Formats: sequence, structure tokens, C-alpha cells
Amino acid sequence: MRSTARSTTNRRRGLLGALFLVLALLAACTSEEHGSPGGTGGGGGGGGSEQQPEAQPKAKLAASPAADAADVPPGDPVKITVTDGVIDTVELVNPDGKAVKGVVSGDKLSWSNTESLGYGKKYSYTAAATGSDGKKVQLAGSFTTLKPAKTPRATINPADNATVGVAMPISIKFPEGKVTDKAAVEKVLKVESSKEVAGSWAWLNDQQVDWRPKEYWPANTKVTVTAKLFGLAYGGGAYGKADLTTTFTVGRNQVVKVNTPDHKMNVYRDGSLFASYPSSNGKDADPDLNTPNGTMIVMQKDPVGDFSNPKYGYTNVMKKWAVRISNHGEFIHENNDNRANIGKANTSHGCVNLLEADAKAYFDTALIGDPVEVTGSKANMPTTSDVYDWLIPWSQWQSMSALR
Repeated sequence: MRSTARSTTNRRRGLLGALFLVLALLAACTSEEHGSPGGTGGGGGGGGSEQQPEAQPKAKLAASPAADAADVPPGDPVKITVTDGVIDTVELVNPDGKAVKGVVSGDKLSWSNTESLGYGKKYSYTAAATGSDGKKVQLAGSFTTLKPAKTPRATINPADNATVGVAMPISIKFPEGKVTDKAAVEKVLKVESSKEVAGSWAWLNDQQVDWRPKEYWPANTKVTVTAKLFGLAYGGGAYGKADLTTTFTVGRNQVVKVNTPDHKMNVYRDGSLFASYPSSNGKDADPDLNTPNGTMIVMQKDPVGDFSNPKYGYTNVMKKWAVRISNHGEFIHENNDNRANIGKANTSHGCVNLLEADAKAYFDTALIGDPVEVTGSKANMPTTSDVYDWLIPWSQWQSMSALR
């Protein structure tokens, strides 16, 4: 009997254990089907739950130059851009902590500097943006600008506020060194005029580039020239020292015409004869003493000029109302000492001699840049003068551009 009781007891215990196991399995199934608080379901295992990683902000900020960039040309633009968002703030500071001026674009997708950087300096930037998901992002970094081996200066002519004649070229010179990357320089040169004018840049040598119109400037044209040279690589380790700009006005149309056999100098305004003066020009028989053929321009005006020339045996020769038209030696000036030949014979050493009253009248009307056209001589003006732009045919002039 004792043995039977133990057997019955064991069977009861087994039934109870099986019942508990079934209940446990049902509870587990219910948990899997409905999920557990904070979990992703299906985990089982140790009975815990896994957290989703937080989504990354959508906005992405980028800088150019990139962080830690070195030898950055200071003329290159600094740009901060954003994708999938809008820019909130940008600050670019120099080594002294002073902010560099800049603007955010109208669509708030970029920022760029409006103030030039300096050579050999470290700049730091910070930027903040808000993404399309509303999340904030930030960017910080720094870069250094290059320290050039040399920064040669450049000059520009005509000067600001000048009023010039219709043949006046624009001239940019580099007196302290040669330019090897002429195309890079020419790309940053800009000519804007109040009237439409066809023209071209031409390199006269490694240190000078001129712009002239195909035909004479229209009268009363306002011209602005800009040369963004600062930070520009000229080649050979040289970089631009400063930007150049000038604004000048082209005055009335006045053209001087001298046909040397006629022994007179005619002045035209707007294509019509304005004045005619008897003259004595360079000696016809000696080409070295001719008033040479070609289109020159008025370069300089002096109430009294020194025409001494020891080579030809005369010194301390001062003449009034001297208008220089070349650096080859040609002037228009008073020479009353030669009055017997003025209007009758060509006896000068290359200049255009006028009577004093006529020389004064012409002097008072002349502008720097007025064209002076000479024809009829045996010799042509050589291209050795400082201004010989109009001696070069237009097709040849165009070919002297570095961008052709």
C-alpha cells in the first residue's frame, strides 16, 4: 500500500509540472504576439528589449577651402554651403579675431566672403545650420593663406576722373616684373562702357597689356575698368599686390590730320573741319627727319617745351605750346623762328611747326588721347614709342590677346 501511495503522489506532481509548463508557454506566445513595452518584438533570449539608434541630422555643412588647407590664394572665395537645410550663422575671423565680412545667399544655402583675405594668415570659421528635419548641425575649421615670394605692383591708365580723347587706350603695366601667366591676368580684367564698344586686350610685352577699341571711342562715353589682381598668380612665384580700378570719360571727338605735302594741319570735330593751320613738317628729303606716317595720340601738353638736340647742333631751344605725340621725338608746337617756311615748306626735324597764335589755339583744344593721323611721308612711325597701339592693324591686335 505504501508503494501505491508514493506512485499516486508522483503522478500528481508530474501533472502539476506539465500544467505549469503549458501555462509558461502560453504566456511566452502572448508576449511575442503583442510585443513587450519598449521592445521590438521577437527577441526572446534573456527577456530584455533593444533600442533603435537615433537618426542622424539631415543637414550637411561643407567649407571651401577645406579644414586645415594650406597655401590658399587669398583671392580665392571662401564658401560655406549646406545641403538638406538652411544656413543660420557663419563667422570667419582673422588671426586678430576680427570678423571677415560676408553674406548669406538669398536661398540660405551658402555663405561667401565679401572682404578680401590677406597673405600669410590663418583664418578660422564656425557655421551653424538647421536641417529639413529641424535638427541643428555645426561646422568649425581653419585654413592658412599663402605667403608669396613677391607681390609686384601694377599701374592703370587713364587715371580716375580723367577726360580723354577718342583714341585713348587703357594701359595696365607691371613695372616690377614680368607676367608669365598672361591668360590668368587677362581673365580678371573688365571694361564696361556706357555705350557699346568693340575692343580687345593685347599684350605689348611681358610687362604691359593695353585695351583699345576697334574704332575710336564714341564721344562722351563713360568707361569703368576693373582689374582683380590681388591674390592672383602671375607665374614665377609672383602674386598680385592690389586690385586696380579707374573710371574716366571720353570727351568730344577731335581728330588731327596732317598730310605732310600739304603744309597744313587740319583739326576735325565730329567729322567736320573745325580748324586749319599752316604748318612746316619734317624734312621731306631725309626719312630720319620726316614727320612719320601713322596714327599717334596726344601724350603730353607743356606750355613751354625744351627742344634741344645736341646731335643736330642746337641746345637751349625752348618752344611754346608743346603737344607731344610720340616718344620718338615728334611734337606739335610753336616755332615762330621758322615762320618763313610755315605753310610753304617742310623744314623741321620731325615736329609739326605752327605759328604761335595757331599753336596756342590748338593747344587749348587738345586732350590727352586725341588721335593725330599723319600721311604723305616717306617714313613710317616705328613701334618704339610708349603709345603705338594705333600703329597695329586690328586683326594683329586681336591676335596679341592671351585668350585668343
